[in-house]
Amino acid sequence: MSTTLRTSALGVTAGLIGWFILVEIVSGILQGYYVPLFSDIVAELGIHDSDVNWFEAAQLLLSALVVPVLAKLGDMYGHKRILLVAAVLTAAATWWLAFAASFWTFLIAWALQGFYVVWLPLEIALIFERGRRQSRGVSLTRRAAGLLVVGLQAGAIMGALAAGRIYAATAGDMTLTLIVPAVAVTLVAVVIWLWVPESQPEPGRRQLDSRGFALLAVSLLFVTSALTFLRLNGPAAFWVWALLLAGIVGFVVFGWFELRQADPAVDVRMLARPEMWPVQATAFLVGISLLGAQGPLSTYAGTDPALGYGLGLDATDRSNIIGVYLVSLIVGAVLFAVTSRRASPRIVLIVAALLVGVGYALFLPFHRELWQVLLNLCIAGLGCGALVGAMPAAAAAAAPRGQTGVASAMTNTTKTIGGTFSSAVFGVVLAAGAGVVASETAASLGGYLTVWAICAAGGFVAAALLLVVPRVAFADADEPPVARAADGTGDAVAQPRG
Repeated sequence: MSTTLRTSALGVTAGLIGWFILVEIVSGILQGYYVPLFSDIVAELGIHDSDVNWFEAAQLLLSALVVPVLAKLGDMYGHKRILLVAAVLTAAATWWLAFAASFWTFLIAWALQGFYVVWLPLEIALIFERGRRQSRGVSLTRRAAGLLVVGLQAGAIMGALAAGRIYAATAGDMTLTLIVPAVAVTLVAVVIWLWVPESQPEPGRRQLDSRGFALLAVSLLFVTSALTFLRLNGPAAFWVWALLLAGIVGFVVFGWFELRQADPAVDVRMLARPEMWPVQATAFLVGISLLGAQGPLSTYAGTDPALGYGLGLDATDRSNIIGVYLVSLIVGAVLFAVTSRRASPRIVLIVAALLVGVGYALFLPFHRELWQVLLNLCIAGLGCGALVGAMPAAAAAAAPRGQTGVASAMTNTTKTIGGTFSSAVFGVVLAAGAGVVASETAASLGGYLTVWAICAAGGFVAAALLLVVPRVAFADADEPPVARAADGTGDAVAQPRG
């Protein structure tokens, strides 16, 4: 009888993962579909190319603000319910984008579309909670996370390839072209509504720490705004540093306030656990290369080799390089899902972080030939793909019951901050070298070397931090009994099973 029940539960979980892979494919389509159309969107709206920067800044800011709130609401009221709300809001914003006729309406709709960023953390929480009932939540979640990332990256490739073709097929009708992703998101909302089961939230949690979230939102607003203005206005603008200082002070006040709450917005003590803080720090460091390095890579690939560096590739060939990188992310996610079944997930994460460091370190001596750039990117992409899938799952495994959603979501928030931070710093570094080379618009080789060095350092530091994680972290509940630390953090001496 127990075997029958277990087999049935496994079937339900496998079906759930299948639906979530579909959701992540659509999430990837949203992330890849619009990029090839930006030049045409700029012409359609009658704006300048530089105004596109505000689209990214607005969406990153909104996602950083709303993801922790929605994830906490998922922990309190049910993760499916909030996932459905996020999907409906994303669908509404995507439909709005299709009919937006001005810069400001498009900007607002683009920002609101950022609700899709909470999908993955909520999916991880749903899979983890269902797996926990079978005493295999950790192993199931880390394997599923790799598959979800495969769906995400596959969707990004599909979106990037389909956008230009659909635009051409509609004879340049931007509204019809932008309706396609709106239909896809709408169908995903129906899938979530009909076929995704609800989690079981902890009873008695109906009081949201609104003051804590307000402090967090204000702090994130200050920091992300400072980093955005740093990229746009440079380090000479005094308000950049004033906003950054205000954000840091805000985080200190937020931490002090949360330590005094019975049910805090974000459990600071949870984040300080030895199996949690290295994961969150790693998410920040991964964001540096994953979200911040693609822009410099594209501009380097397009730089005229007559300057003594650069590849001189056109837009199509640059897109192919990004495509190879995305494929390496997919392979890395698959390898993580497979190898974490047989090896310690902690060791796999350390190796993945080292691959990121090695891949970008190889750029320092080897960057003059296309094959060198592709090889370096593939090495770094394997590590990034594994880490992208691993971070939310690792955070869920390290979180106490009832906090899996917010713990997973915090990896996205820290990754976003890392990406925003690196984008700002890289923009300043590359701009500092412009004009001192033969071309007035090209960045200096020293600027690119600095970018790659920072990305490499991020990978190596992440590997070092993951060494601090207890050996039994990310293990299932049915692992051999472990010795608990006196402070209750769960540091243990037993080895996890492979």
